[in-house]
Amino acid sequence: MYRENGGPDVLSYEEIADPVPGDHEVLIRVEAISIEGGDLLTRLMMPLPRSPHVVGYGSAGTVTAVGGKVTDLRVGQRVSAFGEHGSHAELRAVRADHCWVLPDGVDAAAAACVPVAFGTAYEALFEQGGLAAGSTVLVQGAAGGVGLAAVQLAAKAGARVIGTGSSHEQLDALRRLGLHDGIDYRTEDVRRRVLELTDGIGVDLALDPVGGPMTQQVILATRQGGTVVFLGASAREASMVDATTLLLGNCTLSGFSLSPMIHTPRVRAYVADIIRRVAESDLDVVVDRVFPLADAADAHRYAEQRGRIGRVVMVP
Repeated sequence: MYRENGGPDVLSYEEIADPVPGDHEVLIRVEAISIEGGDLLTRLMMPLPRSPHVVGYGSAGTVTAVGGKVTDLRVGQRVSAFGEHGSHAELRAVRADHCWVLPDGVDAAAAACVPVAFGTAYEALFEQGGLAAGSTVLVQGAAGGVGLAAVQLAAKAGARVIGTGSSHEQLDALRRLGLHDGIDYRTEDVRRRVLELTDGIGVDLALDPVGGPMTQQVILATRQGGTVVFLGASAREASMVDATTLLLGNCTLSGFSLSPMIHTPRVRAYVADIIRRVAESDLDVVVDRVFPLADAADAHRYAEQRGRIGRVVMVP
């Protein structure tokens, strides 16, 4: 929990009262917690809805109690869960329609990482971006949570995937997941390199979970009539866009947040299908490091480091 915004050191490991599920909620004994980019930004700068506040979106665990109006979940089922807060705890209460029952044998750490990252990547690629086989897609921050998901989903859909990262060593490790071409944004001009790789045309679709000054470069690396989907601000800088380049390039720039729609039947269906694909080893959740929940400050600090490949997970 934390009582004020700030760096990882504001997090403290304390005992609080057990949450009580409402009529439409379930209580989960947490087995694994995924640290999402949004968790880091929330801790750093978002106003606290209460003090102390338990941060965190994604977790997986076992249902231990159900609210009076919950009909589709029961005690003993293992689920992956999403909520606006509360994942960084041994117990959490979460809406039943924000949970997905897990197939037998699915690892809790992998399951915890699916809804936010894979759900966001799927929505951006197929619902917002209209990705089809034969398309070329640029994935900013390809080694991040959303990036790792997008690389796999796009490649398996028959797209050519270009990704950016902080080193070619990092990017080369993603080739087994479907990355075709890698660009080191620290040493290479992303726009120029994309145009070289696409014979001067640009990509059909670009996903930008990074933001900051790179957003404009991503727009300029997109072909005439292409689409850019803005997903986040991990760069923690303002994204200044020259709207004239959208006009001249007939380019569409869109953005969305998955959380307001995650309970809808459409999103629930494709997240459930992604969990099935993870269970069947068709998609890979790459976990870089696992921390005890008691070491959440260290886990957040590690998750903020660049150059990693894979997710950071905590276990109570």
